[in-house]
Amino acid sequence: MSYLDNIRTFVRVYELGSMSAAGRDLRISPAVTSSRISQLEAHLGVRLFQRTTRNLSPTQQGKAFYNGAAEILEAVASAEAQIVNLTDNPRGSLYVSAPLGVGRRLIAPQVADFLATYPEVSVRLRLSDRKVDLTSEGLDLAFFLGQPEDSNLRIRKITDVERVLCASPAYIARRGKPANGEDLVSLDHECLNLRFPGATEFQWMLSTEDGPRRFRVSGRFECDDGDVLTDWALAGHGIALKPLFEVAEHLESGALVPVAQETPPVPIQMACLFTHRKRQDPKSRLFMDFMVERIGTRIREAGRAR
Repeated sequence: MSYLDNIRTFVRVYELGSMSAAGRDLRISPAVTSSRISQLEAHLGVRLFQRTTRNLSPTQQGKAFYNGAAEILEAVASAEAQIVNLTDNPRGSLYVSAPLGVGRRLIAPQVADFLATYPEVSVRLRLSDRKVDLTSEGLDLAFFLGQPEDSNLRIRKITDVERVLCASPAYIARRGKPANGEDLVSLDHECLNLRFPGATEFQWMLSTEDGPRRFRVSGRFECDDGDVLTDWALAGHGIALKPLFEVAEHLESGALVPVAQETPPVPIQMACLFTHRKRQDPKSRLFMDFMVERIGTRIREAGRAR
């Protein structure tokens, strides 16, 4: 297994561009990471990386070796998956990411039941509203809302998620209740926005009589955590555009009130991203199946409770 471990380490160093990052991903020390690369280079009789104190880059030999090495790992994973399918006993660690709201409300509460069913699987759940990169971050699955940018990944759609524009009664008493998207813009309503690095402007896609239309809204409050936007809306600081399941309890209690109902937000896709080879991994497939059923049920219940 040592040679295979060396290959696996090389692939992660190549993909992440860093010895330390690969070590963290594989949960081994920097010294072990460096040693494995050195052993592999000695075995092959070539340098796979050019190293300086500030930079690490693959050599021509390293670039040539990468594709074959990745294929070796995929072949091993495929063979292991076939054995697991025969024994119906998935095992190993599963690295999963999700947006904060999705992860906290829909995925995290179900993980214990999944692990009780499959006791030899471990789930490493990473929650963030930023966009993630499956390959560079060593993820098996990534749940998301919206449309992915990387067409090389596989997508399993879960459902379309209803969204709502909402504000607190205190905000409405102070600023009035907008009837539609035009009011949001022309009356300069305080819109609470989810912002990520690289975002240049805010546009909310709303349904109008002429079809979906983008409204360029503005506001002084922005954050990369969707739950913070909910807290701001509850505190009366502005209008939030939220997935219905995230604010259903607040709408039911009256702490938040729907606004701009003449032009409701366009529903957003919820789906799961994975690479082609992860489709062959039984624990990935089983986790997707498990979550798709439960997430779909929870979202439908939120819609009926509105």
